Parts: sequence; C-alpha cells; structure tokens
Amino acid sequence: MYQPPHFRETDLDTQHALIRENPLGLLISSGSDGPVANSIPFYLNAGLSPKGTLQAHVAKANPQLRDIAGGAPVLVVFQGVNSYVTPSWYETKQETGKVVPTWNYAIVQARGPARVIEDAAWLWTQIEALTRSQEGQRAAPWAVDDAPADFIASQIKGIIGIEIEIAEIDGKWKVSQNRPEADRKGVVRGLEDSNGAADTAEMAELVRRYGKLD
Repeated sequence: MYQPPHFRETDLDTQHALIRENPLGLLISSGSDGPVANSIPFYLNAGLSPKGTLQAHVAKANPQLRDIAGGAPVLVVFQGVNSYVTPSWYETKQETGKVVPTWNYAIVQARGPARVIEDAAWLWTQIEALTRSQEGQRAAPWAVDDAPADFIASQIKGIIGIEIEIAEIDGKWKVSQNRPEADRKGVVRGLEDSNGAADTAEMAELVRRYGKLD
C-alpha cells in the first residue's frame, strides 16, 4: 500500500478497533488462475498472536480455498469510514485556487500465513464468537444456540475455516493531515454541514483528532 509517513497509523489497538468495527474484510490471494478476492466477515482474536489472529469461514465450494490450502500468501483489507472532500471546503481555494478534490479514508491491511481448518468444534466456536461480536449490542441478541443443534451441525458441514496469524499489519488514516490548518477546519465544517450522516460525522471527528484541532 502506498503509505506517505504522515498518513501512517501504527497503533495496534487503533488498527484492531477498525477491524472490529468493519469486520467484512476483502480476502485477497493469488494462485495459478491469478488474483482472487472475496468479501468475508472476520473475527479478530487479539490474544492468539502478537499482532492478532483473523478467523473466518467460507463455503467449501469457494475455489479460493485451493490457493490458501496450497500456501498462497494472503492479504485482507478492512475498509473503514471514507468520504469525498470537495476543494470548495478549503480556505486555499479562496486564496490561490490551486486545489483539487480528494478522498479521505481509514483502512487497515493485514498479511500473514493462512491455514484451512475442517474441525467442526473449531468452526462452531468461530461462528459463536463472530455472532456474539455482532449481536452483543442488540436488545434481544440472537445466539447460535437459538437454532436447533442438528441444523447448525448440518450448516457446518458445508463450510471450512480459515485462520490467519497476522504477520504484518498496516494502517492508513488519510484524513486531511497534509492540509494547512485553515483547510482542515474547512473540511470539518463541510463534513458536519453535509447531511448529518453517521459516516460524515465520524470522518469530521477523525479530521479534527488527527489534525489536532480544538
């Protein structure tokens, strides 16, 4: 990933938080047929390895499993909040006009060795952990045990687990840090005035925090 130093986010807790908040990762591998990418929901187990371990399951019919079982290196991309930034928000536009549009975003990329797991008990545990991570904030959370055990067992027969011990993790928070302070303030105002959507409010907060604005 192209990574200018001023956009790099190296704090592991911050990187992990983005993964937990955006668990649908893009699993990328390359085999004999070229690059393959699939969107897969991951559960992050931070305690299994120094940089964390990603756990997921996919359908047995997924051809990407052949590449992974063959030892192909994998990359998982987790996309956080993102937002278009119009140059009309920049004070520099009024001063010189020498501005162009851009896109702000937060993203984490993780690499590491992957292994396939066909153990039913492991798969059951992974499904329960992933489900709890998504259902936990609901008023009436659904649990795997709410479904008949034989039904869940039959579903598990159709899937295979994937576990990736993260060897390299890279975070990029491109949130207007490279702009002058007046431009950063203009981006915050523009985002806050846009439409009140949760993503623009979140991006405004990131610009404020990383831009060290009061």
